[in-house]
Amino acid sequence: MNTSKYISELLYRYECVIIPGFGAFLTRRESARILSASNTFLPPKKTISFNSQLQNNDGLLANYIASAENISYTDAVAAIQRFVASLNLELNQGKRVTLNAIGHMFRSVENTLQFEPATEENYLTEAFGLPTFISPQIQRNVEVSREVYKQETELIEAKAPIAFTPEKRAQRTYLNYAATAAIIVGLFGLTGYLGLSYHNSSVEAYNYTQRQEAAKDINNMIQEATFEISSPLPAITLNIAKEHEDITEASALYGKYHIVAGAFRIEANAKKKMRRLKAKGFEPRLIGKNKYGLHQVVYSSYSNRMEALQALQKIKYKQDRRAWLLVQAM
Repeated sequence: MNTSKYISELLYRYECVIIPGFGAFLTRRESARILSASNTFLPPKKTISFNSQLQNNDGLLANYIASAENISYTDAVAAIQRFVASLNLELNQGKRVTLNAIGHMFRSVENTLQFEPATEENYLTEAFGLPTFISPQIQRNVEVSREVYKQETELIEAKAPIAFTPEKRAQRTYLNYAATAAIIVGLFGLTGYLGLSYHNSSVEAYNYTQRQEAAKDINNMIQEATFEISSPLPAITLNIAKEHEDITEASALYGKYHIVAGAFRIEANAKKKMRRLKAKGFEPRLIGKNKYGLHQVVYSSYSNRMEALQALQKIKYKQDRRAWLLVQAM
């Protein structure tokens, strides 16, 4: 039975592995190091030490051996005892005992038990795969380097002197002025951009108002237009009063500012649009046909112009940018 192998395997997972009746191997985390003399970089690791005072059986090693060898706990304890007896026999004979991947044990001149840990094995699982490497030598004396470069520069200047003329210094001043001017232009550009954005929004609002007024004027002109017809036409009767009364009553009830969602030639399509808007949480309705005979569906109606414009802005941003505001005459 290779007991030292089982001890080594336990050292990867535990900080203390006790060999009953002999002593305990302890591990301690050690940070990464740099050996400046040889420019060697050492990864972090676990260092191993030995304490002969810890000899009480904690069951860790015996249970591990019993599980690995598929034997009983009692047989595992007996195997550990035989291993300890073999170690003591070789140490008492003055031999140097090697425990694979753990270290070397021997007795000193004063007959005290000594332990030398192995350096080739790293028991820190976090540092698995990190090797030791040597870096190329780095020149640390910066002052000496600067002095050498200064001397070389002086030799070059002695052979080919460099003249700094006033014109070149003035050119640097011009560059400073140019940089300052660029910053100022950038600030004015930013201010201009903000002003232009504000101006564009104002112009758009103004154009919208003008379009509404122009549409109203065109409707009035069409209604007031007079036509000369050479031949008389048969008289026709238009039932307009009832429709005007309905519009007037609806405007009084819901308001004359309507946010239009769409106009449809077929009424079934208009009702389909209303169902979609209801599913989104709106309270749409039909406000009748327009002058082109299209059924108009509105998101909502308002009696206050500002409330209607605010609602239109939200709908344009979140729902449909093609929505528009219809103002009906009372």
